[in-house]
Amino acid sequence: MQVTGERSVTAAARRSQIVTAAIETIAELGYPNASFARIAERAGLSSTRLISYHFDNKKELIEQVVAEVFGEIGSFMGKRMADQDTPSAALHAYIRGNIEFIETHRPSMMALLSIFLSGGLAIDGEDVATQLVHIEAILRDGQDAREFRDFDTRVMASVIQRAIEGVPLALAGDPDLDLDAYAAELVTTFDLATQRGAS
Repeated sequence: MQVTGERSVTAAARRSQIVTAAIETIAELGYPNASFARIAERAGLSSTRLISYHFDNKKELIEQVVAEVFGEIGSFMGKRMADQDTPSAALHAYIRGNIEFIETHRPSMMALLSIFLSGGLAIDGEDVATQLVHIEAILRDGQDAREFRDFDTRVMASVIQRAIEGVPLALAGDPDLDLDAYAAELVTTFDLATQRGAS
């Protein structure tokens, strides 16, 4: 049992090493150029067979990359969203937190951008709807509290989420983009869009 446990830990560490190397490779070279050979080189592996041992194909590896990044986003945002005492504060934290993650995890976000723009992984409609659950809840809470005006929460949530998802693309075109100012402008924009008496 001891040996099996040690092997499991070693295998998990190797998978993590491969996923990290894949993220860095895709971020630098783009999804189409991120071959197993390049990922193995980045990870310091002697052979691509060490990748194939853990992942059946590139699709499985990319699915793990995406799951890893989304997991990091979830953990990061969970801390940023804790203890927000009003819907407006929660909305601000959601916008600023997501952009802070983009700023501090640039390789991960560039990798995601390249994967989805290159068709490396299909975007599932159910996944899109799941992404909007948290922001829709904030918007409904704001309407229930009479902080926010009446509007279609699904439409507004979609607009907010798409605005945030556009940040990595903007950053790819301008790596020196001031993301603090960008976040402040988005906060102001959606305050104006959601607050009572703002429209």
